[in-house]
Amino acid sequence: MSLELFNLSGKRILITGSGRGIGFEMAKGLGQAGAEIIISDINSQRLESAVAELQSMAIRAHGVIMNVTDERQIEKTIADIQQNIGPIEVLFNNAGVNLRGPLEEYSFEDWKTVLDINLAGVFLVSKHVVKDMIKRQAGKIVNTCSLMSELGRSSTAAYTASKGGVKMLTKAMTVEWAKHNIQINGIGPGYFISEMTKPLVEDEKFNEWICGRTPANRWGQLEELVGAAIFLASDASSFVNGQIIYVDGGFLSTM
Repeated sequence: MSLELFNLSGKRILITGSGRGIGFEMAKGLGQAGAEIIISDINSQRLESAVAELQSMAIRAHGVIMNVTDERQIEKTIADIQQNIGPIEVLFNNAGVNLRGPLEEYSFEDWKTVLDINLAGVFLVSKHVVKDMIKRQAGKIVNTCSLMSELGRSSTAAYTASKGGVKMLTKAMTVEWAKHNIQINGIGPGYFISEMTKPLVEDEKFNEWICGRTPANRWGQLEELVGAAIFLASDASSFVNGQIIYVDGGFLSTM
C-alpha cells in the first residue's frame, strides 16, 4: 500500500468545536498532514487564537463562528464556506459538552442542552454539508463518539445517551449516504490528558482508577488521536464505512 493513500494535501476539512482540546489537536495533526483546515467554534476569542496558532505553523487555516444547534446559522455558514473558501471535502463533527449530575435530579434543560449539542448538532451540520458531497459524489464525515457510546458511568446519563446516539446516527448516515461515495465513520476517544481533564488527572484516586482500568496503564496523549483522524480523512479508508474506531488504550477490551 502506497503512503500516498494517507496524503491529505489540498483536502479541505471542517472541524466543529475545534477551538481547543481534541478538536484543535486533530486540526493541528490534519493540517500538518497537508489539509486545509476550517476551525469552527462558538467562542470568537478561542477561534481567533486557534486559527492564528495553526497559521503560525504554516497550516492553511480559516475560522468560522458556528453554533451547532442553530440550523439557520449553520445553513448560512456552510453556504459561505462553499462560496468563499471552497467545497467541504471532509467534515469532523466534534462539538460536544458534558453536564454531570444524578439522573433522578437532572434538569430537562441540561438534558436538552447536552442532546442538542452532542447529537442534534451532528445531524444538523451533516445535513447541510452532505448535500454538496452528494452532488460531487464524494466526501467523508467523521463523528466524535466516546467510550460512552458503549458504556455508562454514574452522573453522565445525558452524555451517554447522546454519544450512544452519535454511534447509531453514524450507522444510519452510512446506510443512506454510502451509495454516494461518502464514508461516514466515528472516532471514540478513551481518557486523554487535556485542559478539561487536568483536574481528573490530578485526582489521585481517579487517576489510579483510570490507569488500573486501562490495559495500556496510562492516559492517552491528544496527539495519539491524530493517526486515526488522518486514516479516516484520507483515501486509505475509501471502503471503511459505518465503523467506530476506539482510541482508548484497550479500555473497552477488559472488565
